[in-house]
Amino acid sequence: MADSADPLLRVTGATVVLGGRTALEKADLSVDAGELVGLIGPNGAGKTTLLRAVLGLVPLAAGAVTVEGGTGRRAGRLIGYVPQRHEFAWDFPIDIAGAVLTGRTRQMGWLRRPGAADREAVQQALELTGLTDLRRRPIGELSGGQRQRVLVARALAAGPRILLLDEPFTGVDVPTQELLNELFGRLAAEGRALLMTTHDLAAAARTCHRVALINRTVVAEGGPDLLADSDQMLRAFGLDRAIGAVA
Repeated sequence: MADSADPLLRVTGATVVLGGRTALEKADLSVDAGELVGLIGPNGAGKTTLLRAVLGLVPLAAGAVTVEGGTGRRAGRLIGYVPQRHEFAWDFPIDIAGAVLTGRTRQMGWLRRPGAADREAVQQALELTGLTDLRRRPIGELSGGQRQRVLVARALAAGPRILLLDEPFTGVDVPTQELLNELFGRLAAEGRALLMTTHDLAAAARTCHRVALINRTVVAEGGPDLLADSDQMLRAFGLDRAIGAVA
């Protein structure tokens, strides 16, 4: 883990109210440069809501989010986001390279043609995700694992310091999971900060530097061995023991 006086990402007292219901309440979380943090909790616990609050897609009723100690538009430019696959329009008539290029929209603007820097960023993202040879394949023809890699490449094309990943391993094959695990480890080693929601507790135990258990607020956080703590898992999931796959 990289040494840093301040975390790249800090969430302090974050509270989100959606439709009159408190979806997130006084959540505190930080992610340092060089760190992969797993965000673990049951369905409806507020994991995706927390990511969207960091992105500014849902308003905070209370609390704050800071990126490199700052807020606002500049802070947002430091964040890359990998949504769940069903949130992307896979029937849009575009190839892989074109889909990845959409990750450069903030740098390019809506109506400008891509420049050399944009093309180079796309090429690097395709190489990192093993998609170079498939760059001209229509996205509607892709497998689940290939689609996941497209979403990761699209986020990386923007050159983020922080990468938010919403269930990146759901429905992907083992080779894709291994490729992504290796890539996420490499990105952390380069000094980026990664925050990943996942239901795969065994994978989180193997790959994350830290985990945070969430159920409307951050219940506990610590090393991956936290996932074998039955008391903390009970608080987060309402389970009487930790999942056996983690042991």
